[in-house]
Amino acid sequence: MSVVRKRKLIEVSLPLKAINLASAREKSIRYGHPSTLHPWWARRPLAACRAVLFAQLVDDPSSHPEKFPSEDDVIDERKRLHKIIEDLVSDKANDEIILAAVRKEIWESCNGDPPLIMDPFAGSGSIPLEAQRLGLEARATDLNPVAVLISKALIEIPPRWAGRPPVFPGAADSQKGTWNGAKGLAEDVRRYGGWLRDEAKKRIGHFYPSVGMPDGAQATVIAWIWARIVLCPNPACSIHMPLVRSWWLGKKRGREAYLVPRVVNGKVKYSIGTDDQNLPQRGTDGTIRRNSVLCIGCGSPASLSYVREEGNAGRLGVQLLAIAAEGPGRRVYLPPSDDHVAAANVPKPDHLPEGDLANDPRNLWCVGYGFKAVVDLFTNRQLVALTTLCDLVKVVGSRVEVDCRNRGMRPVEATAYATAISTYLAMAVSRQADYSSSITTWMPDPKNEGLRNTFARQAIPMAWDFAEVNIFSSSSGNWDFMVRGITRVLDSLSVGPAGSADQGDARYIEKPVGTVLSTDPPYYDNVSYAALSDFFYIWLRRTLRSSYPNLFSTVVTPKEDELIADPIRHGGRENAAEFFRVRYQEIFTWLRRNARSDLPITVYYAYKQSEITDSGESSTGWDALLDGMLRAGWTVQATWPIRTERSGRMRDIGSNALASSIVLACRPRSIATGRTDRSRFVAELRRELPDALRSMQEESIAPVDLAQAAIGPGVAIFSKYAGVVEPDGSAMSVRTALALINQVLAEVLTEHDGELDADSRFALKWFEQHGWEKGKYGDAETIAKAYNTSVPRLKRAGIFSAQAGSAQLIAPEDLLTTYGSAGERQISWWRIVLQIVHNLEDRGVEAAAGFMAEVKPQIQDLYIVKELAYSLFAICERKRWSRSALRFNNLVASWSDLDDLARTIASLNVGGEGDLG
Repeated sequence: MSVVRKRKLIEVSLPLKAINLASAREKSIRYGHPSTLHPWWARRPLAACRAVLFAQLVDDPSSHPEKFPSEDDVIDERKRLHKIIEDLVSDKANDEIILAAVRKEIWESCNGDPPLIMDPFAGSGSIPLEAQRLGLEARATDLNPVAVLISKALIEIPPRWAGRPPVFPGAADSQKGTWNGAKGLAEDVRRYGGWLRDEAKKRIGHFYPSVGMPDGAQATVIAWIWARIVLCPNPACSIHMPLVRSWWLGKKRGREAYLVPRVVNGKVKYSIGTDDQNLPQRGTDGTIRRNSVLCIGCGSPASLSYVREEGNAGRLGVQLLAIAAEGPGRRVYLPPSDDHVAAANVPKPDHLPEGDLANDPRNLWCVGYGFKAVVDLFTNRQLVALTTLCDLVKVVGSRVEVDCRNRGMRPVEATAYATAISTYLAMAVSRQADYSSSITTWMPDPKNEGLRNTFARQAIPMAWDFAEVNIFSSSSGNWDFMVRGITRVLDSLSVGPAGSADQGDARYIEKPVGTVLSTDPPYYDNVSYAALSDFFYIWLRRTLRSSYPNLFSTVVTPKEDELIADPIRHGGRENAAEFFRVRYQEIFTWLRRNARSDLPITVYYAYKQSEITDSGESSTGWDALLDGMLRAGWTVQATWPIRTERSGRMRDIGSNALASSIVLACRPRSIATGRTDRSRFVAELRRELPDALRSMQEESIAPVDLAQAAIGPGVAIFSKYAGVVEPDGSAMSVRTALALINQVLAEVLTEHDGELDADSRFALKWFEQHGWEKGKYGDAETIAKAYNTSVPRLKRAGIFSAQAGSAQLIAPEDLLTTYGSAGERQISWWRIVLQIVHNLEDRGVEAAAGFMAEVKPQIQDLYIVKELAYSLFAICERKRWSRSALRFNNLVASWSDLDDLARTIASLNVGGEGDLG
């Protein structure tokens, strides 16, 4: 009996705008969000995960003609399902009424037998966690033991102990009523974490002395701020010169503080400046320059290569610069003292955790300066603190077990609960390490004056000056802060059915019959999380090895089988690319076995196309992913650009950063699928891609993501065939298909240019050749004639300037504040786009939307504004004009807000509903 293959909602329709807005909003949520449980990288937004899972399992109404016989019926039902998704991704996601409706739809579409959801690349467990929220059984696997532990802490441990009161003596009396969800678990982590803090203070509190204030009072230290020092190579100087990126300590208005260095008898001394007489100035702030360090004694530069040599020879020292203390309602900065230098001068503890830092110069820059082992990243006092905390977690485990038995728990259950509490407290120690290394720095930022953790970015950089936190203070970076981050997650966690998290290679994991996959696989040659996670692994292993012997069996995290194209690990770029391709095919071939044909799998991918070839732009990352999937027998049914990454920075536009992941819905390819040839494939692309791109643009997909989004419908066409035959009879490669998709994308985008007025077509052509720079007046006249306009007319329109034989476009920031003139006979689309960009940058969303509402009565449809912005972004990206690319990308990314506000303004102006297109 064949399985009925119903189309699922994800294969037809999604409310992208609502999902993307919720995903973007989620990035700013910190209080109690599961991402704050423990550091991990590239997490998928939970809102996007639950929306995708729901749409992956729920039938599209077109699959039920008996229920929805007409197209109108189908559309109405889709709207109803979209409304459920919109509620699901909103801040009402924990509302039991909404969740009940969600589960009802899933159960009905799955005939009362919903599948187990498995993520073989689970990372920190976002997808399995959201599967649990939807009432589904979830399984997470990952090769990385740190990722597995985080997933256990989210999906495996909380369901086992849900609804139970805390066992810490007296804790159960602190709350009346039931301990629903994981609140009892959270309370125990909070109580035992407090006990651990007090016990640690008894043992090592004397290493963290208070500091004397100018008025004689004693204050708690927040952090000691140090600089690395190296001997000046100038023989006539030979001071230990400080390596300092900035002299600033605090920049809050009226509370400015900075370091004032001076050389006294061959040594550098520091005082604290608070007036405006010696403020550090740009260009002279700190001693670190682009490729050198400036000696403040003799003024001579020393190369960074010299610093690296000294570091590798073990000759980098440290010097105390200042002390940040807790003052009355503010940070107080004090100069260094001999007593506090002595307090930090503690011997290195015995039996430190082993583990060398990986050879990864792209992401572990500190290795080049002599930091070879993970423990080299910590001061002796930091090592004493972390080893003490680790040892006390083991003591806590024993206390928990005794308390459990005193409450009548069976021995096996008591041991399991002790392991659970120890797991969360070990993660608190690991979080503490993130704020307690010599890579942790001090930020003088007025809005966030304090500590910047080690992993402020996906790398372990080199920190010249660093902040050593007092773990017993009441300011950021302290132990209570680490525990609180965990308990807030547990307090607010939506606990679902029991899940499991296990370590395993995706090629060999056990896949129960009926399992459905939703996964976010690694991104080709992106950051090696195995290399970075060693930083946490050594502390977790020290504390939890006896509790999870299989998970922490190796000295450092497994790396050889990590699915990234690492040229260092695999002996060059070609070998790395081949490793990635072969491994991906192996994995998706394994996952293809016994795959369900009645339910699609979903795969997230966010790797930007980056390689320009003679046949068009393509990407080794996308090529390898798709080649592996298609060879393994999968076909792409639908693709959706979901906003899952941070975006909007100039660095993002100029690099390989994206705002969106492409979610692919795939099914096993039918054996009976036929073949096609190159000409028919290209014709099909030209026929179907324009409508797909228009739909994406209507959803305001940012230009930086459009090329990635276009891969989806193009590959959906390519993958539905068993093969595409080239004119010479060979099979078309995925890389060639990607290049053809990009060619058709370029054709579609340039087709819209014909809708522009003559002035705008001239401006677009001139911009492509010169940007905002000057060109020859004669060239301007030639191009203007070709586009049926003239240089004087362009000048009158306010978009062009010409004098002394040269000419140039007027940049947005140089536009006149008022638009056009009474004598203008035609509105220039170019001027409208630039004016909106200028208003958006200079005066904000309201001004930009107000201008859109103002010009609407004079034109037909504002959609051309977006089309032109897409074209301009494409030019800027091709020319690598990052600043201009960012401007046009931000215009489209802000389009939904601009459009909604402009409609409101228009309706107020005319007394009715506006329609701005």
